[in-house]
Amino acid sequence: MRQASNSIMLRVIFCAWFMALTALLSAQNESVKYIGPGSCAATSCHGSVKPIAGSRILQNEYSTWIIKDKHSRAYQVLTGEIGERVARILKLGAKAEEAPRCLACHALNPAPGQRGRRFEISEGVSCENCHGPASAWLGPHTTKSWPHQKSVALGMHDTRDVIHRTEKCLECHLGTKNKFVDHEMIAAGHPDLYFELESFSAVMPRHWKTPRESEPGKPAEDAAWVGMREWSAGQAVQLRAAMERLTWRAKGERFDKQDVWPEYSELSCFACHHALGPAKDSWRQEHGYAGRRPGDPPWNSSRYAVFRLLAKQIDSANAQELDRQVLAVSDQMSKLNPDRNAVALAASAAVPLAQRIAERLLTMQYHQAVALRMLERISDDAENIALADERAAEQAVLALDALYIAYSKDAKPGNAAEVRAAINELFGQLENPSAYNADQFASSLRRVHTLLH
Repeated sequence: MRQASNSIMLRVIFCAWFMALTALLSAQNESVKYIGPGSCAATSCHGSVKPIAGSRILQNEYSTWIIKDKHSRAYQVLTGEIGERVARILKLGAKAEEAPRCLACHALNPAPGQRGRRFEISEGVSCENCHGPASAWLGPHTTKSWPHQKSVALGMHDTRDVIHRTEKCLECHLGTKNKFVDHEMIAAGHPDLYFELESFSAVMPRHWKTPRESEPGKPAEDAAWVGMREWSAGQAVQLRAAMERLTWRAKGERFDKQDVWPEYSELSCFACHHALGPAKDSWRQEHGYAGRRPGDPPWNSSRYAVFRLLAKQIDSANAQELDRQVLAVSDQMSKLNPDRNAVALAASAAVPLAQRIAERLLTMQYHQAVALRMLERISDDAENIALADERAAEQAVLALDALYIAYSKDAKPGNAAEVRAAINELFGQLENPSAYNADQFASSLRRVHTLLH
């Protein structure tokens, strides 16, 4: 009798265990379902036409995305004349809106088994591209007092963390082994890629509160410094990701196995693609080609030319070693036939250094003096930045813009309108990149430096 009872008990325990395991596996299966932005569109969730007063979130996030955010129209770009021409030149064997190479970044393109019933690929770059597959956490995250970390545990991407958010952006705005823009694609008509987290977030536009409510026991951050934190940490993460990309390219680890070296999109585009005129008017020839043979295009140093000034200011020890490794990358990549092993070795050594600086920038305290010192250092390094070519100049202007917005909110300088006009004039010089003039840009950058004093 007792043996029968024990047998029944064991069966009950086994059944309970089996049902729990089945439920767990089902939940894990469900957690990888992408269910589309329509699931977020209710007016009581994220579909309000305007922010809701007193709400923890804005509640108009979906409306902002679909009306103002270019990401919502990323798929439609593929269906236009330029998208189809790019596909034709690249001989993709399919229309751009059907080619995995294009859909990787212009849409959300999960495997068929990961698509929920309402999923539509034509919705472009939508909520789940950035926030992760929502089926497991969509319902629970609406409940009162549901902690953010529980959603993260169920598959939500932690975009509140600036480092993680930047990494998510850079998957497309810089590239990975599985999705990237190379010189072949640029030659076919795809725009060259550049990125700066704070500026891109502002133009997006942001659909989240800044600053977020502080965590219990932590002081609230002044809204003026949110943008500066995004700029600084974003710069470090961008450099780290660029070094990772250069490492796998040097090792020939592209997903399609094409062994292209050097990959020209790693070089300065405008060293070759610039307006031609009389030799006597060439600022490039006038300044010469320091550190490289005339005719060899230099490495695109834009992701380091400005950031190095910040790194030296806040972490001199790591910055010194980072400088050494990036210089080794630059020296090799500015040769006609760079040594793959030397490039991979230096680039991979730079990765942890950039990451350590990113982590420090994420947690450090920002204030008026830090912003002013960076504004001064960037504008005082006018010639080096200007000669690093148009993309470096572009990063400098984006930095000045982000830093001065933060600084002027706090300091309220009397000549703010004049400084703003000088920064806007620098933006104007970048409107036609192939006509960029380093001497003119350096002169205008030095004027900003003068106005800051």
